[in-house]
Amino acid sequence: MAETADRGGRTVLEALERGQVCKGVVSSIEQFGAFVDIGGFHGLVNGAELTWAHHFDAVSDIVEVGQEVTIVVLDVDIERERASFSLKALYPDPLEDFARVQFGRVIAGRVERVMRFGAFVQVHENFAGLVPIQELSERDADEPESIFRIGDEVMVEVVAINMHRRRILLSLRS
Repeated sequence: MAETADRGGRTVLEALERGQVCKGVVSSIEQFGAFVDIGGFHGLVNGAELTWAHHFDAVSDIVEVGQEVTIVVLDVDIERERASFSLKALYPDPLEDFARVQFGRVIAGRVERVMRFGAFVQVHENFAGLVPIQELSERDADEPESIFRIGDEVMVEVVAINMHRRRILLSLRS
């Protein structure tokens, strides 16, 4: 998940520890993440570790080459000369705060996607929840497309949150 350019990079790698916070510079951007240079050692920030945001189009939407960043060391593999880093680990998980404040409440959201099994409704800037098709049965609708349009504002109840799988289950409210 990284590469060492020289002995200096190897020395930096050997000094890294899981959980350590470091400053570095984004050295390259790939589809799957960004490499960060810390004193000659280049470690990977996987795309999933860039931000808590639930969607972004490209790694370059989050970081750019030459940008100074602060990272948390997730893993170090001396034998393979690799290390993985995280940018988002520096910040609290917004889903935890959302769950604490919004669980069981009826809140406004915006329809993001409509699928055959239900609709995804954005209920926070960083995530969306699912209103499953079963929720539509009392509306005499088998087709979510007959109820939802992308961009519709809807009122939904937050009925379940799976923190581990990062899933939010919503119920449609009129």
